[in-house]
Formats: sequence, C-alpha cells, structure tokens
Amino acid sequence: MIQKVKEILKYRQLIGTLVVRELKARYRGTVLGFLWSFINPLMMLLVYSVVFGLFLRSGPQRVEGVDIAGFNYSIFLFTGLLPWIWFNTSVLEASQVLFTHGNLIKKIKFPVEVLPIMTVTSNMIHFLLGLPILVLCIILLSSGITITPWVLLLPVAILLQYIFTLGFSLIMSALTVHFKDLKDIMTNLLILWFFGTPIIYPLATDVVQKHAWARIILNLNPMTHIVEAYQYIFFFGQLPHWKKIPVTFVFSTVLLILGYTLFDKLRDTFVEEV
Repeated sequence: MIQKVKEILKYRQLIGTLVVRELKARYRGTVLGFLWSFINPLMMLLVYSVVFGLFLRSGPQRVEGVDIAGFNYSIFLFTGLLPWIWFNTSVLEASQVLFTHGNLIKKIKFPVEVLPIMTVTSNMIHFLLGLPILVLCIILLSSGITITPWVLLLPVAILLQYIFTLGFSLIMSALTVHFKDLKDIMTNLLILWFFGTPIIYPLATDVVQKHAWARIILNLNPMTHIVEAYQYIFFFGQLPHWKKIPVTFVFSTVLLILGYTLFDKLRDTFVEEV
C-alpha cells in the first residue's frame, strides 16, 4: 500500500491540474463565478435554518453547556451540513466520474485512480471555502459560542474525513461502472444516512439518549464521529471525543485500503464498460 501511495504522489501535479479544471468548469458561464462558493453555503444555511429551526424543532435545549436555539441552532446545523455536503457530493460525483472522463481512461497508462481523488479534493476545497462563512456566523450571530484553541485540531478532522470519503468514493466509482443502478440506490441511501447522522439534532439529545437502538446505530455510523468532531471544534469549543477519533481513523484507513484494492482489481475492466 505504501508503494501505491508513492505512485499516486508522482501524479500530484496531474491531480492538481484536474482539480483546478474541475473547479473552473463548475461555475463556467455563471455571472458570479467562484462567489457561488460563498453564496451557496449562505443560501443553504438560510433554507435549512427555516425548515429545521422553525418547523421541526421541539424546543431549545442545552448541550455541553451551550444553548441550541435561535441563531445558535442555525450555526449548529451549518457546522454539520458543511462536512456532510462534502461527503455527499463526493460520493455521488465519484459514482459517475469514470463515465464523465471516459476519454481519459481510454488513454494509455492514464492513472485512473486520480479521478476519484480529484472529485474528493475539489469538493474538499469547496468545503474549505465555506468555513470562513461558518466562522463569521459564530463571531457575528452566535450567543455563548466562541472560537477556542481547539480549532487547531481542524486539520485532524479534515484529514479523517478525507480518508473516509476517499475510501468510500473509490468503492463507489469502481462498482458503479459494473452496477449502474448503484448511483440511484446510493442517492436514496444517502438521504437516510443524512438523518442517521447528528446534523439536525445533537447526539446528546434526549430522544437519542432514551433509545438504546438509536445510540447504537448512530455510534456505528462513521460520519457521526466525523461530524461531531467539527461540532466540538467549532460549536462547543471543546476537545472532540478522543476515544472515538482514533477508532474512526483506523476504520477509515482500512476502508481506504479496501477501496483502493477493489479499484485496482477492477481497473482493467473500466475501458470496456465506459
């Protein structure tokens, strides 16, 4: 696996070029261009705040010493939505990336694995562009929420999510070539996965804590601990659960190894299928 990583690093310039091209293509022809990277998170914050903040919440609660109400609830939502959008978009785009770039795959000696890597990396950049909006909301709109030194752990959370997302995306991109219905199945499963991740509600909410089955399901969900890491870093201003992060890191690393192994075994069949 280490040898494979070294081989991929040889293509870092190619990955960078493809990422830049992908970012430019996403907003090509639009009036505002890259400004949409900032406008989209703001619009997303407004929509989700209205839907979940006004209509679906049962009432204010206090979690980890912070009130989750009003603008605080909107910021809580936003903290979880940003990493989820990165994951959700990467997985769905990865399931189609080999078809989208079929002309490259058919070229001799093209390193096909750079395509899902490009997808995950470009969506990570959009995630990073949304973080300043989150920080501004915390500074200007929150009550009792402050940026603490624990924000220095942000690179750890980003690395953890990158490994997990890339591993899952490699699996999706490889399998969807042979099972084209998988993309539609995954689109619906991701909706269920979204509600099974503590984004619109805190993991410590009374409803979750009263039901053992709910706690088990949520704790078995890797995205639970990834999203929680961001929530603790930004919203609660505390150290993320130090026992959960290493376990999730090991699981994500294993998933990445399995994902790359599967991708590598199926790579010779990609040209025929795309």
